[in-house]
Amino acid sequence: MTERLQLRRIGPGDKLQSYCRNARVRPENVRHPTGQLGRAFWLTLLAAVLTVACGPPPSPPQPDAATLRSLDTGQLIGFQNEKALVWRGIPYAEAPLGPLRWRSPRPPTPWEGTRPAIDFGAACSQLEIGTSTADLSTIEVGLEGSEDCLYLNIYAPKTLAAKLPTSPLKPVLVWIHGGGNSMGDARVYDGSNLAAAQDVLVVTLQYRLGIFGWFDHPALHGPDATPDDRSGNYGTLDLIRALGWVQNNIESFGGDPNRITIFGESAGGTDVLSLLASPRARGLFHGAIAQSGSTRTVSPTEARNGQHESEPGHRNSSTEILISLLINNDRAANRIEAGRIIDQMEATEIEEYLRGQSTLEMLQAVRGGSFGAMYDAPELIRDGHVLPKEDINEVLRTGHANSVPVILGTNREETKLFAAPSSPWITRLGPIPLWFNNQALYDLEAEYGSQLWKARGADGPARALVESGQAPVWVYRFDWDEEGSFLWLDFSELIGAGHGVEIPFVFGDFDFGPLTDTVFPETSRESAEDLSQKMMSFWGAFARGGDPNHEATDLPTWPAWQTNNEQFLRLDSEPDGGLSRSDETVSAEQILNKVASDPRIESDDVRCRLYAQMTRRGGPLTEEGYTRIAEGLCQGRPLADSL
Repeated sequence: MTERLQLRRIGPGDKLQSYCRNARVRPENVRHPTGQLGRAFWLTLLAAVLTVACGPPPSPPQPDAATLRSLDTGQLIGFQNEKALVWRGIPYAEAPLGPLRWRSPRPPTPWEGTRPAIDFGAACSQLEIGTSTADLSTIEVGLEGSEDCLYLNIYAPKTLAAKLPTSPLKPVLVWIHGGGNSMGDARVYDGSNLAAAQDVLVVTLQYRLGIFGWFDHPALHGPDATPDDRSGNYGTLDLIRALGWVQNNIESFGGDPNRITIFGESAGGTDVLSLLASPRARGLFHGAIAQSGSTRTVSPTEARNGQHESEPGHRNSSTEILISLLINNDRAANRIEAGRIIDQMEATEIEEYLRGQSTLEMLQAVRGGSFGAMYDAPELIRDGHVLPKEDINEVLRTGHANSVPVILGTNREETKLFAAPSSPWITRLGPIPLWFNNQALYDLEAEYGSQLWKARGADGPARALVESGQAPVWVYRFDWDEEGSFLWLDFSELIGAGHGVEIPFVFGDFDFGPLTDTVFPETSRESAEDLSQKMMSFWGAFARGGDPNHEATDLPTWPAWQTNNEQFLRLDSEPDGGLSRSDETVSAEQILNKVASDPRIESDDVRCRLYAQMTRRGGPLTEEGYTRIAEGLCQGRPLADSL
């Protein structure tokens, strides 16, 4: 479904178009291996090329009797593609509509007969932003997906078609997509190649996003609400519900319920770390891989309070959303009047009002946004039930996390993907990069931002886990940066080993349609595919035995992270060093100290810009810390001016 409205607050730089918007290609037939976070930039820059790729939709797959499976809820039939057995759009929970909006997921309703598992279920509700005029003067905002979205997809080796039920059970990899926990779509991740190459089952799933996935308002906590319902962590509970479904049903597909590994990238990696910390997820998985994740969470105060309160909440807290709704619906002229109305409303009236808002009206109430359809809202709430009251790092450090083997990693140049369409060190035509006006500073900012991501998403959690002594940990850094060029743009310099670039290597899928030769040129394709095979082998071995070194291969030993020997594995192609060990570990404190003395930073403005970037989204610096650091160097430079 797609609904549309005009939002004047969005500027032309936020242009985001669906693949082949004016052609006949369905979203589920378009792959986007770099992940949903990057689509605003990629689509803006390459829309013309993508349009060339649009053609008639392929014929729908045909049901195959070899995929007939019986579940407690009814029979399913899927299909076969060239690589794998596939089942799409399997409901793992009841649709969270009406009274089930902002409630923990309930078991799915059984069906009669044989349910076709041929088509994907909908993506979960999110913003889709595009342009309505050729000169980009009018921006159109629409709703993509549906609140009826709690579906998963299964990819299995074709060998299981003929040998069930006598085949040995296969390990299972459950993928959690990224997108800032406010956008993203499991449909664009094809698990066929990974399933076939590693003889595993791959599960991809949708989960509630943004203000539908994490929303904590006391008025919703009525007498019939369970502790799960009151947590506000509905997206997290969706993941837990999906893992429970997998554990109870995957044996029917040939999967081993005792060898389930969760893996995810970006927000999906953050969700993996949150599941490590969640007591509600205990026993539902046996290994965890967090790719480019973080340990960022929010307090109930941040999730609930208005920004005007003595303890201010998030700008998209439940109170702030309620205020925006009242103003948008013309029930209040401004914030003050909206506050007075809220004070006079009973809890039941507030609940009825919130539940009565359409999906689009709810998204319309969100303030601000970034990188296309992604917006910043409270997520992963430390409610004390679904997630502990302590931050994730503390849970990992104290030994209260779910004790399973873990792989953690980031990419060497994470932040370049986000900087490319907005950096002041690039000259652009609208949002389209033209050339560097200062590549040294562009690279310097990416170096510090990416090191900070490594400190917070890999090295920091690894130290905490090893300190707890619970389970082994392995850490990687993905360094591949051999993209090609498009027109005047060298993607190896613009994006490099950027955020999400490792995903096609993990999934063994380098099909970018007409862009394949640009992203993976012939000169580096063979070495990229070789690195992909090695990475899939590590991921597969980990899924089988809880250790990337589980199987005797010709791959080098991946050293486990040790307190007195902090080492990680660099993942790169053979021409650039291949797989090699490194001890170049980092911490947030080290990075802050390095910024203070780095001779490459020639001006205080640039130094404060780096500090400002370390203040965003729960960085190591608070806003007060920003004004005090380096003996008050940045006090006269407001945060907004330094970004």
